[in-house]
Amino acid sequence: MDRHSSADEGDNEVTGPIRRITDTPSRPVRRRPPPAGQAARPRRPAARPESPEQPPKPPETGHGHGHGHGHGPAAPASRRVRLLLIWLLAPLAAATVLGMIVLYPWGKAAPTSVVPQGTPVHGTITTTITGPCLGQGEVQVGAPKPDAKPCLTVELKLTDGQASGQQLKLTVPIEPSTPRFSAGDTIVLSYNGGKADDPSAYQIVDFQRGLPLALLAGLFAVAVIVLGRWQGVAALVALGLSFLVLALFVLPAILAGESPLLVAIVGAGVIMFIALYLTHGLSARTSVAVLGTLVSLALIGVLSAVFSAAASLTGLDDNTSNLIGSLGHGIDARGLLLAGVVIGALGVLDDVTVTQTSSVWELRRANPALGWRELYGAGLRIGRDHVGSAVNTLVMAYAGAALPVLLYSSLSGIGLGAILGSEDIAQEIVRTLAGSVGIVAAVPVTTVLAALIASREPVEELTSTTSIQ
Repeated sequence: MDRHSSADEGDNEVTGPIRRITDTPSRPVRRRPPPAGQAARPRRPAARPESPEQPPKPPETGHGHGHGHGHGPAAPASRRVRLLLIWLLAPLAAATVLGMIVLYPWGKAAPTSVVPQGTPVHGTITTTITGPCLGQGEVQVGAPKPDAKPCLTVELKLTDGQASGQQLKLTVPIEPSTPRFSAGDTIVLSYNGGKADDPSAYQIVDFQRGLPLALLAGLFAVAVIVLGRWQGVAALVALGLSFLVLALFVLPAILAGESPLLVAIVGAGVIMFIALYLTHGLSARTSVAVLGTLVSLALIGVLSAVFSAAASLTGLDDNTSNLIGSLGHGIDARGLLLAGVVIGALGVLDDVTVTQTSSVWELRRANPALGWRELYGAGLRIGRDHVGSAVNTLVMAYAGAALPVLLYSSLSGIGLGAILGSEDIAQEIVRTLAGSVGIVAAVPVTTVLAALIASREPVEELTSTTSIQ
């Protein structure tokens, strides 16, 4: 007993301080054995000295039990922040749905092309022969002229349509822009509605590409699901719904004569809500990404509208001119250009805003002691690295799409300034730079929103990214 008491008085340098803390309230109890059962309860707080090992446990920091981080009152603030997010996003979501209802061409007949396009028919090439350009039943007499252009005589078998199984022989002029057909190719023909067995009623249009595209899509889906698992499945569903929004709302509304820019803004809003919430869950983190994307899209729309007007861009490139010719009436070509800018930038913006919010949330989860300023600074440093690659991605994507135009302009020999100022090139410049400014702005905007909200989240709430508590 004396030996234990001497240890209690601090002879043991390692355990002495712990024994002084734990034994001091229990000494009077030891002298009175009858209430020994009651003495066991006051000794339970003796585990408190182990608290230096407990602060890293995230679930305990939100209850305010003396760690000094000040996260105890965070839960009510988090509820207020979430209510604020709902108040901010609910009107925007309602406006998006209302915009779809107002802009959709209810009861209007689907527009058709005034230029005859023909009915697509599939076939398979059996043989090809290069020779003089001869009509049906014509025969070459004498040597061909030196400057005569050769033609490709194609024998094919129709695989569908009214004359399925019929053998046809078509002559195709060989031009630099003519595809090179060979035996075994599966092709698409245009049938003009004449006699089904008349070769003159058909024209070779293109190759069939359904099978390789389907295989590539399947490979893409498998890769996404293997890596992303259920979140990958959700991402694929969101991608499919995005295509449905484009096909069933954006395209019909624009073709019906609605403002292309307004339709693109509403369509981009619908795609954004569907893709982000379905893929990343209904959470405060996702809501911050949605807000950052909306602000950046608005900035991109304003910048592209201002500078396309200042640069006198008409939007009348070759594709738009062909569209107007097929419609038979005018369309807001500049609005169509701006719509393409908004929709084209949406995918990159989603990537930037989601990455920034996730970075800030993970920083806060890893170190709950960080305030919003520290979270903002750390998140911004991550964003600087991300924004460089994102902008480069956007620039290269637009440059790749405009590569034939760039090559054609370079052949003209009119100088770099005139090339950059031409309609086709200037459109791509405005498209690229306006989108890039929006991407750059998305980093600080999304990061500051994420830092302000994540710093007020209880730490145990940060582990949940799929539901709003």
